[in-house]
Amino acid sequence: MDEPKATRQEPKWWSRPRWAPPGRAEPAAESARATAAGVAGPAQDASSPPDGPEETAAAASVPSARPEPLHGVDPYSTPPYGGPGPWAPAPPVQRPAATPPHGVTLPSGTTTPPYGVPVDGSGGGAGGSGGFEDGFDGGRTDAPGPDPLQDGTTVHQPALPLQQAPQRPRRASRLVVGGLVLALVAGGAGGLIGAYIERNGTVSDVELPQTAAGPAGEGGERPEGSTAGIARRTLPGVVTLHAAGGGAEATGTGFVLDKRGHILTNNHVVESAEGSGAVRVTFNGGQTATGEVIGSDGGYDLAVVKVSHVSGLTPLPLGNSDAVRVGDPVIAFGAPFDLEGTVTTGIVSAKERPITAGGGEPGSELSYVDALQTDAPINPGNSGGPLVDGRGRVIGVNSAIKGGGGDPGMPDAEAGGGSVGLGFAIPVNQARRVAEELINEGRATHPVIGVYLDTEYEGEGARIGGAGGNGAAVVRGGPAHKAGLKEGDVITKVGDKLVTSGEELIVRIRSHRPGDALELTVRRGGADGTQRTVSVTLGSATG
Repeated sequence: MDEPKATRQEPKWWSRPRWAPPGRAEPAAESARATAAGVAGPAQDASSPPDGPEETAAAASVPSARPEPLHGVDPYSTPPYGGPGPWAPAPPVQRPAATPPHGVTLPSGTTTPPYGVPVDGSGGGAGGSGGFEDGFDGGRTDAPGPDPLQDGTTVHQPALPLQQAPQRPRRASRLVVGGLVLALVAGGAGGLIGAYIERNGTVSDVELPQTAAGPAGEGGERPEGSTAGIARRTLPGVVTLHAAGGGAEATGTGFVLDKRGHILTNNHVVESAEGSGAVRVTFNGGQTATGEVIGSDGGYDLAVVKVSHVSGLTPLPLGNSDAVRVGDPVIAFGAPFDLEGTVTTGIVSAKERPITAGGGEPGSELSYVDALQTDAPINPGNSGGPLVDGRGRVIGVNSAIKGGGGDPGMPDAEAGGGSVGLGFAIPVNQARRVAEELINEGRATHPVIGVYLDTEYEGEGARIGGAGGNGAAVVRGGPAHKAGLKEGDVITKVGDKLVTSGEELIVRIRSHRPGDALELTVRRGGADGTQRTVSVTLGSATG
């Protein structure tokens, strides 16, 4: 870009040099000379003669004096209102030097001095450039010189030194902005984490605690006396039975008696089976086989089913039901509602509980059982399953339950009931004897005393004979006849156990074997009659 040049302007009356006494230069001329001197060179003395023709012409163009104006002298040479002011030289043009990249060290002596200060630091002088182009002298002189505005001389403005702008505190501002951003991010993250913890309680995935697995948890055996240990040994000998016939199908349970394939169950489970192969046997391992009923007895509610050509059978050990005590722990096995392999636990709630079951269906026989009572859950489908003691020995055969509001007996429960904690099992001592007879003879024998009982009698005990009484109530030559019992006698005790009804008398007698001797307490002569004790040897009857 070109440097600006001074433009010549015709002097006006108010800008003409005023008269001055000899020896004193006009103020405007002095300032013009000083400026011109700064451009052209060192100041010259006003009294010194001009050195060349140009200076002579410049000096001649300036009048030495002029008449005083009519008004007073304005010491500030202020122009009239609205008029142009005195001309002043334009500011020097700055020529910035190339700025080296950030981090590059400048060589010594290359630093640009402040404005008006010479490069050599001498403060200006005659012939010195003072660090500015075109010979501009940074020094000042009061000597008059030619007016560059009037002689047409081009004024060369000094180049201003390049001054570095003050650096903004960028690092501090960046730190402030970064801190604000970090605070916002941390606050948002903290809010999210706090909400998550409040909802879930932790910032990590939920891992539920678990105890370390011991040998049993790793697949080892449980102690033999524990429920799990007994179940492990007993289940292989428990089977599920499905008997079909007459358009009906019954489901129950049984257990293996020996390795020859004999299985003991309840009579009411297989009562509907007709023909060979009508009973399907399912073992605990899932194997199935067909079974055949080889013997049954409705009075004891027991039956034996045999399977053939089956190996690997696991017979269950039989215990002694007479040694059982009330409160002993027991475990019941079965398939309630066809859920095979079910195991429940409880205790022996009572012993020698006289119950009757069955007889509700046409042709079915009433069963008399001197049962073990248990609170182990027994449901439809458990019938015929084993009831074992704390050593895994069979002490009873699950047979009946007390339904809600009904008489004891599985059929009543099958009508829509379930376990209410009153289950009954045939003592294993009785079941063992009956099973042996069914296997060996195909039929079972019942102990009898040779009398008929009055079923309409409502008093305490069991009365012999019918309502009208006849001699046929006592079987001639039977155990009761031999003991001297007569029609109308009331039996009140069997041994030391009270008898409250005829059914209970039958139950007490059937809990023994044929040939056993019993002590009966008999009352003769009505309610106020005398009582006596007689000994009776039990006889035997079949069917």
